[in-house]
Amino acid sequence: MNRCSNRREFLKRSALAGAGFWITTASASGQSQSPNEKLNLGIIGVHSRGAANMQAVASENIVALCDVDENFLAEAAAKHPKAKTYIDWRKMLDQKDIDAVLVSTTEHTHAPASLMAMQRGMHVYCEKPLAHTVEEARLMRETSRRVKVATQMGTQIHAGDNYRRVVELIQSGVIGLVREAHSWVEQGIAGPVTRPPESFPVPANLHWDLWLGPAPSRPYHPCYFEKRSISWQNWWDFGNGALGDMGSHIIDLPFWALRLQSPTTVEAEGPLPVREETYPDCLKVRWEHPARGDRPPVKLTWYDGKQFPESPEGVDLSKWHLGTMFIGDKGILVADYRRYLLLPEADFKDFQSPPPSIAPSLGHHQEWLHACKTGAATLCNFDYSGALVEHNLLGTVAFRAGKKLQWDPEHLKATNCPEADRFIRKTYREGWAIDGV
Repeated sequence: MNRCSNRREFLKRSALAGAGFWITTASASGQSQSPNEKLNLGIIGVHSRGAANMQAVASENIVALCDVDENFLAEAAAKHPKAKTYIDWRKMLDQKDIDAVLVSTTEHTHAPASLMAMQRGMHVYCEKPLAHTVEEARLMRETSRRVKVATQMGTQIHAGDNYRRVVELIQSGVIGLVREAHSWVEQGIAGPVTRPPESFPVPANLHWDLWLGPAPSRPYHPCYFEKRSISWQNWWDFGNGALGDMGSHIIDLPFWALRLQSPTTVEAEGPLPVREETYPDCLKVRWEHPARGDRPPVKLTWYDGKQFPESPEGVDLSKWHLGTMFIGDKGILVADYRRYLLLPEADFKDFQSPPPSIAPSLGHHQEWLHACKTGAATLCNFDYSGALVEHNLLGTVAFRAGKKLQWDPEHLKATNCPEADRFIRKTYREGWAIDGV
């Protein structure tokens, strides 16, 4: 541990000594670093998003690879033959020379792996959503504050120019004070909605028990991995459906632009009866946020499946696959990842955008690497993104509890609904419990 800490301090001093390199411009991310500035990285989850994340940090020293699928692990090892390989991330985190890790596992193991890494002094990049429960999101925030490592959640669109311009417009009052916002994604589910009664042989390449990790034991079935089916993401034991997944990207924009934090109330609507095993075909959630300084209270509403907010004159929101609509007292702004519209068009026909005030990103992964080496801040650090995920997952809690929640963020309690507690936190399978729970 001392050796790791000393190495991290060396990296930090080395990077700061060459501060001329670390300029905060978009072009900075294209420059190379000297070998003694490179981080030793461990990759937990090497396929799909894991492969993309690994490629994004390939300029560093990748010294450890972990995946529960031996085929995926072999593919990654062929690209990084000097890295040690593991099937259990708990063992990988014992490797003493790791400075930082990237966690790209399934959702239900994001927090356990990230928390263990942080507690060992490692910097952490974790895919979205940061946590599987509200309690885990809070623990991620608290732990990152305490251990003071560099953290980043994988909401890559946060680094894009369009989100920055929208945030500037909303915060500068172009559409006036915003009291209402709506976010949506046209994403539903298909496939089985109750646990399959039959079981299948576990593929020879897959360590099923390790894949389950902290989740309750169940027989293997291929339906959990079929991309065009309900997949693992929509089973409550492993994920939180569209709200947990895409809400991390889409609600990020109003959360950032409106400077939101904990809501006072949360209520949800969806098909009844509530499924014990899986996320609903569609969900609608409303959070009420208190006033923040000179900003008024805000009602934020989420829609998924084939649901959309009412379209304002001049745009058909059903043709936008995803987006957010801000309703101000001087106009409306509608945005997705790459574009925005100001409405009514006649009121904004001569509008000239102000000069950018939010600096360009180094690049989402480069922000994190820079922070690991210098102690600089990241925009999607676990304090910010933990609050976002905690907020979002309260929507699934309200739906599963079947009641509008009066929320007490200090005590992590729905004051009017004690039965919600079993959805705010969870029980971990033996051998997988996390510190603080």
